[in-house]
Amino acid sequence: MNPLHFDGVLFFPVTPFDEAGRVDTDVLAEHIESRLPLGPGAVFPACGTGELHALSAAEAAHVTDAAARVVAGRVPVVAGAGGPLGHAIELARAAEASGADALLVLPPYLVAGTTAGLVSYIEAIADASALPVIVYHRGTARYTAEAMRRLGENPKVVGFKDGLGDIGLAQEIVLATEGQGLHFFNGLLTAELSQGAYRGIGIPLYSSAAFAMIPELASLHYAAYTSGDEAVRLRLLAEFYRPLVSLRDETPGFGVSLVKAGLRLRGLDVGSVRPPLVDPTPEQTERLRAILDTGLALADELTA
Repeated sequence: MNPLHFDGVLFFPVTPFDEAGRVDTDVLAEHIESRLPLGPGAVFPACGTGELHALSAAEAAHVTDAAARVVAGRVPVVAGAGGPLGHAIELARAAEASGADALLVLPPYLVAGTTAGLVSYIEAIADASALPVIVYHRGTARYTAEAMRRLGENPKVVGFKDGLGDIGLAQEIVLATEGQGLHFFNGLLTAELSQGAYRGIGIPLYSSAAFAMIPELASLHYAAYTSGDEAVRLRLLAEFYRPLVSLRDETPGFGVSLVKAGLRLRGLDVGSVRPPLVDPTPEQTERLRAILDTGLALADELTA
């Protein structure tokens, strides 16, 4: 039986760095604690928004441990694991030791194996700890419907997150795993913009990097989405998310960089992104400021 339950927008915190480039767990704790009163369904530390690609195994373990201590059981903590198999196994064991509730398994590093090899990759990580795992479908990790059906038979595999954007394949996977009790997530960048389509194929949950940056508005979107208030949901998409996505698409990696810049604009010094990502230019930062101002005004208006 699937042990996890998600009730609320899924929160993917950034990983703060101090002026010397070190992980700053004090700022991370402030970042996470400030969002918990807004009711996230889970916290996903050291995942894509948290720059897992740029963290050492020790740093990622430190981030997960800090997040688990702050959350203290209030909602599930799902830690990132992935990259080279040895690295992923280290992360899985460290996450279990930290008290995390599950793992989100990101793609392996560089190589693109066969489908059978990908299945074995997931199984090896699942075997490394007692934690259940969610499969992340993106990049070099592309799963067929049959592969997910096989993985879904493993009681340790409890979810599937689509970051590829192939709606037809995602639908096949949902159908192939029917009755296996998997959680299904939309993991595309700024997932709010595509979630209407994903809901239509049986994928009800979505990642929200925006919740890390502007939780007031991201929570409104989630409430409108779950209550069926399409007028509000579509207005938020048109006036906030669409301009944000337009800016995001100007530069590779801005799905993370803009979130960190937004947090800095709002007074939380989370530092810069690590290479190969880059921070927005001053001109892009000012445009982000205007988008955030619009979003905050919308949130004030709709909650008045």
